Amino acid sequence: MVDEKAYVYMRDGSKLEGFRFGARKDAIGELVFVTAMTGYPESLTDPSYRGQILIFTHPLIGNYGVPKRKFKQSKQSTDLEESFQSDRIQVEGVVVSEYTNGMKWDSGSTFNQWLIESSIPGIYGIDTRALTIRLRSGGTIIGAISRNGNALQKLEKYDYESINFVKEVSPKEPIFYNANGKSKGIIVVVDFGAKNGLILDLLSLGYDVARIPWDSSPSEVLSYKPSGIVYSSGPGNPNLLSDVVENIRELLSTGIPSLGVCLGHQLAVLALGGKIRKMKFGHRAVNKGVLNLIDGKAYITTHNHGYALMREDMPKSAKILFESIDDKVVEGIMDKEHNLMTVQFHPEARPGAWDTKFVFEMFGKMIANGKKA
Repeated sequence: MVDEKAYVYMRDGSKLEGFRFGARKDAIGELVFVTAMTGYPESLTDPSYRGQILIFTHPLIGNYGVPKRKFKQSKQSTDLEESFQSDRIQVEGVVVSEYTNGMKWDSGSTFNQWLIESSIPGIYGIDTRALTIRLRSGGTIIGAISRNGNALQKLEKYDYESINFVKEVSPKEPIFYNANGKSKGIIVVVDFGAKNGLILDLLSLGYDVARIPWDSSPSEVLSYKPSGIVYSSGPGNPNLLSDVVENIRELLSTGIPSLGVCLGHQLAVLALGGKIRKMKFGHRAVNKGVLNLIDGKAYITTHNHGYALMREDMPKSAKILFESIDDKVVEGIMDKEHNLMTVQFHPEARPGAWDTKFVFEMFGKMIANGKKA
């Protein structure tokens, strides 16, 4: 059977012709691209992509199928999947040049089957590299995957920057995880869309983890008597979350060792009085170079963000820890006054290089030192 034609419609009135795969439905979202050659199961299940249609620049996607569900065996009250970063595909739709029905020894399904089962539409036959060049030149744009243009009216009204996607991906109730062996204490993760990899790496430090809803009050956070607090990654516009920023500001005043990751980095920056701006097309890749301004070493890192901190918008109390080699975006800060470290990239990777796993070791040392960085 020949797949039916479909189109990528863009808000500027242009469209690209391709063919449907995955679920037979329309999708609307912010068109963004990722340059990774592998890791599509991890990328598509990353909650930071909620509200977005993901374009893969690599010409073949699906070559190794989709892994079977695997769980980390431990004393955790809730198992964490190792092959996926959340319990579902988070993107609104998928754009590829070509997909394959590849399978390998540990595959549970093909790429196409996974999209169908997850009710996620895809389109293939698109020159994704040409589309990416267009986005890099003109900036991110709202788009839709549709067979007949029925989504065009919704496309005009869709406003990605005004939607709070965090409340869609954050847990409704606290989730608890137990570290293997004797626990050193508890780390509270304020979950704005945390990846499973983040929780696993925090557990590896020897602490229990409490994963709590995004809008938890400071008193709720402190009721756990945390040894450390983590503000997780997540989707959307950080400037919408003014109440969260106030909560973080209050928590930072306690001096409890804190780590901000991606969206959590941005929210912590806002809490310290800095400014976060929308980027032209964002950083989404597994090979972004960052420079550690303390030791002068460069690292390859995983990114997924469309907002960022620029040098001129730095909080006064903080110093730059990491900086992008490509465009000088601030990739992490250190604020000793508030016992805070942040990173704009994903130190847990998944997918991507594990060059910056030492960030968790640094956080572990902050906790060990107590309320003084």
